[in-house]
Amino acid sequence: MDIGQAISDLNGIDASDFKKIGTAPLAVRGFMLALGLAAIVGAGIWFAIKPKFLELENVAAKEETLKQTFDKTQAKAANRDAYVEQLSEMKRTFNVMLRQLPNKTDIESLLIDLSQTSVAAGLEVEFFKPKSEVAKEFYVEYPIQIKVTGNYHQFGNFVSGLASLPRIVTLHNINITPVGGSGATPETQKLQMDLTATTYRYLDDDEA
Repeated sequence: MDIGQAISDLNGIDASDFKKIGTAPLAVRGFMLALGLAAIVGAGIWFAIKPKFLELENVAAKEETLKQTFDKTQAKAANRDAYVEQLSEMKRTFNVMLRQLPNKTDIESLLIDLSQTSVAAGLEVEFFKPKSEVAKEFYVEYPIQIKVTGNYHQFGNFVSGLASLPRIVTLHNINITPVGGSGATPETQKLQMDLTATTYRYLDDDEA
């Protein structure tokens, strides 16, 4: 039987003929069987195989992410020795700089240096008042409240003298106010300067 005859027979079947499919011509029954198998295979692909393809795509994406993470980790591991050496060098440099800060004994000489610097600048010293130390992680701040009287030129010499000291001294909370009568000229006008001079010392081993 040829294909044309099978199609002609198929067109001649109405809905009631499906009840009599067993008596249909052989070509029609073969076509219906093939159509049923195709529907089953299509449903199997849609419901079973397609999710596997989606799962495969997700796994491939995760694989790419893991590959990138591995490449980054491998690069860090390859440079680990260089990082360790660099960190050790930074620690050595930091310890050298830290040891350049004064210790407890040197702090006592700081008051003498401050006093001599203020006198050399021509200032009248009202007071030097050491305040409580402030401990940090690697060092200690040692603030000293200072009040001196003079003029702007003398104040400038004083600050320059502090900058030239062989230790780190920072100035904070600077307040300058005029002193004396209102008739004073800029040359004779006295000024009073209040400030906090802070120096630093390293923590001794027994303090750390």
